[in-house]
Amino acid sequence: MTPLLLFLLGCLTVFLGTLQAAFSALMRLSLRLMVERGGKTDRLGRYLSDPLKLFVPVRILLGLCFVLAGILIARLSDVESARSILVFIVSLVSGCVGLILAFQLAPPLDQFGQKDLVANIIGIAVLRELGPLIGAVVLTGFAGASIAAEIGTMVVSEEVEALEAHALNPVRFLVVPRVVAALFSMTALAVIADVVAVAAALFISMAVLDIPSSTFMNNLLQQAKPVDFWTGIGKAAVFGLLIGTIACTNGLNVTGGAAGVGNATTRTVVQSVVAIVIADLLFTAIFFALKLV
Repeated sequence: MTPLLLFLLGCLTVFLGTLQAAFSALMRLSLRLMVERGGKTDRLGRYLSDPLKLFVPVRILLGLCFVLAGILIARLSDVESARSILVFIVSLVSGCVGLILAFQLAPPLDQFGQKDLVANIIGIAVLRELGPLIGAVVLTGFAGASIAAEIGTMVVSEEVEALEAHALNPVRFLVVPRVVAALFSMTALAVIADVVAVAAALFISMAVLDIPSSTFMNNLLQQAKPVDFWTGIGKAAVFGLLIGTIACTNGLNVTGGAAGVGNATTRTVVQSVVAIVIADLLFTAIFFALKLV
């Protein structure tokens, strides 16, 4: 999938979400008029009370993420590996995680007659932790390793020294664009991971676990608050900064020729994963102290 197709897919998703929102508003207006005239509204009321209408903001948000991802992939060429395959892999991994969580949580909760609470646990786990972590790990393997290898190769081939000889700051021309690209890419990937994981859990809950969509969405929205989503997005932005900074630092410090480039790539992946986990722990402790969890 090219950046243009990704962009067009985002625009189509936003259009469909907006169209459904407009249709729902029109139906609510019709319902109000029918109530005022004493008409029967049972069937229409059940339709409008269907929690699937809650997917309208989710669909619009997902479409905006696709649009942003398409723009980033097309314009921010510094993240060479952040192509459509990256979005696909994040969606695949997060979808599988959503399915796994639903399958694993249902049996023990069912023993206590609380199988419907699957949505509560998955919503919190995905929005706060798993969504940003999945995107960060995948981005580390793709963009982090690629950035370190690219800059390391430039150091070995003395291209960085050539920039300095022309009075050009390597940090400004090599580091800053890559760090900014990693930050925005990580934020978009976290949102996509959140939406796909929750959607996968909803699907398996309806198809296999016999949990109605209305119950799933009601429990999810009762448990998950906007602060849960925004704390996850804040983590994702910091993870992107860490990935870009660590990759650029290891790339600029390459020594020893081609072997040094390989070592820098390995160090980038290991250090990024460790830094992400430690940062996640610190964020969780801070949010817990601030009673945001």
